[in-house]
Amino acid sequence: MKLTVIGLGQCGCRIADHFARLNLKAQTERRATIAPDIVAVNSDQADLTGLRFIKKDYMHSILIGLRQTLGHGVGKINEIGAQLAREDGDKVMEAIKAEPRFYETHAFLLIGGTAGGTGSGALPVIAQMIKDRYLNKPIYALLVLPFEHEISSETRSVYNTATCLKSTFEVADAVFLADNQRYVRKDASLVNNIEKINRQIAEPFYDLMCAGEVTKHKFVGARTIDAGDLIATLEGWTTIGIGRTPLPSLRFPWEIRKKNFREKALESFRGSQALDATLSDLSIACNPKDASRAMYIIAGPSKEMNMDMVKSISECIKEIAPTALIRGGDFPGEKHFIDVTLILSQISFVPKVKELYEKAVQYGQEHKIQLEETHKKIQSLSEVGKELPTL
Repeated sequence: MKLTVIGLGQCGCRIADHFARLNLKAQTERRATIAPDIVAVNSDQADLTGLRFIKKDYMHSILIGLRQTLGHGVGKINEIGAQLAREDGDKVMEAIKAEPRFYETHAFLLIGGTAGGTGSGALPVIAQMIKDRYLNKPIYALLVLPFEHEISSETRSVYNTATCLKSTFEVADAVFLADNQRYVRKDASLVNNIEKINRQIAEPFYDLMCAGEVTKHKFVGARTIDAGDLIATLEGWTTIGIGRTPLPSLRFPWEIRKKNFREKALESFRGSQALDATLSDLSIACNPKDASRAMYIIAGPSKEMNMDMVKSISECIKEIAPTALIRGGDFPGEKHFIDVTLILSQISFVPKVKELYEKAVQYGQEHKIQLEETHKKIQSLSEVGKELPTL
């Protein structure tokens, strides 16, 4: 599947930068192009300068709202981010249209952090602009939810998140949710933590996008997952994850033909191990029973993937998501691992979304009361000093 990727805001642009890295990786390793057009959109010029893989020209790194923000962001006020997107959205539309290979892409993927100002405000606005202009291409959003400390201490982040989730869900065909807290490592430095989280959020898309775009025979699976399967699967709230099981290293190439019964039994079990790792690392906590659609892809050496492995993985997914319509396939793209990528889509209930909605409503009510009290205090203070002369 080929995607037009648009990163919005600091978080969205940095994750989009990893999609640009994955595109270069796919071209080098698998002779496949998975993201012909990747655009970064931000109101902060310093963030755009820090990107490594997205091109620096004005058609790929787009600065919006320069007159209002002077290139220094919107200060977490997502209403301003939405306004700037409405005013400068034509820059994004022009950049998309100018890409020669844009019409090869099957869908749009818009990426943004929900807690900030530019990403959470601009993403639903840009999504609506694209939807109005390109009727035949699905629009997917990848929304990154805030850390626990942001939710507990930064009420504005909660409000931004809830309004972004609600606005995006009404526009996009599917919304991938990624909870930052599920990826965090408390012993790592801040820079390394954020970098690893961004990498982990982008990584599960790699095999899915490569599977239907490879041009070499050795990378074509027995059951290929292509853009049509993905488009038919993705709808509504969605989660994605990837799990990995390493394969034993071989000293000699003929050792693979000398397996005893224990090694043979472990072949199929490796797929189940990878699936267990996938379920524990899904991008958002949810009950798989609430998913109406599911898709998996097994990646590994063709000699290491067999029907028993496919059967055990398929049966396990059916057991945990009994009402889901399941699609699956294989991709002989890995050499030293068995990877299982899983998508659960059309999820009817997401506890984290419910929690954020409730906190945002509470914040709105408390904020209104606080504003009224502050206004009364300012008026009373003015009354005390009204007899004083002004200079």
